[in-house]
Amino acid sequence: MRYPAPHAVLELLKPITWFAPMWAFGCGVAASGRPLSEGWAQAGLGILLAGPLVCATSQAVNDWYDRHVDAINEPGRPIPSGRIPGRWGFVIACLWTLLSLAVAWTLGPIVVGATAFGLALAWAYSAPPLRLKQNGWWGNAAVALCYEGLPWITGVVVMSAVLPDWRVIATAALYSLGAHGIMTLNDFKSVEGDTRMGIRSLPVQLGVDGAARLASWVMGLPQVAVILILAGAGRPWHAVAILGLLAVQVRLMQVMMRDPKGKAAWYNATGTTLYVLGMLVAAFALRPV
Repeated sequence: MRYPAPHAVLELLKPITWFAPMWAFGCGVAASGRPLSEGWAQAGLGILLAGPLVCATSQAVNDWYDRHVDAINEPGRPIPSGRIPGRWGFVIACLWTLLSLAVAWTLGPIVVGATAFGLALAWAYSAPPLRLKQNGWWGNAAVALCYEGLPWITGVVVMSAVLPDWRVIATAALYSLGAHGIMTLNDFKSVEGDTRMGIRSLPVQLGVDGAARLASWVMGLPQVAVILILAGAGRPWHAVAILGLLAVQVRLMQVMMRDPKGKAAWYNATGTTLYVLGMLVAAFALRPV
């Protein structure tokens, strides 16, 4: 029996994708108000769960169910290249699912439920019969929720052992909604391939210009709502800080709209950075007093 090499497994699990849910979990840790010195072990396990386990599981599942398409479009990837031989891609996805649930179990029943929900979405995104990625509206929503809102709320629960204040839940949900736009921009790089394979991403459905306009509004309006929440919660300076970050994003969006397909990756390296910085500002603003 052939076994996959460790470096091929690591490539399958795509560490570069782990940042977003780990950052969101960190925002939850910040929003909990509990000093990191008192809960560093739980925080460490939670970050491990959000990135190298649950997010990595989603990457393995996606590559397994996309192996036939990747054999045409990206034959060098671990599964179609044979560096992950046989059914090892599926086995790794299953093992990482079980390992994620086992780690979640050490953090309490609410975390187990959140993890199970996130894993279910990860499988539903890529695996038939649902295969949510076939439609940009549903697929992007699943990814945005798992990358932003779910780990954020889970971070609060891990550190405080209770569900967060409604403002924290609303803010996490709003940033998840905004991340739908980020996911749309990520789809610009594969418009031709998606069109040929029948994947109805939003750039395919709406055209590149229409999808870029939608993504800009979807990223911007939730941040306006967050600003209003913080202002109403008596956090005016935090609200002003996010307003400033949003103003720069709007200017960058205007530049992107001149060439949406060519500038989408540039915007994700600039405007999205400001977006996630705003998440952290909001998290600190919503810490219990």
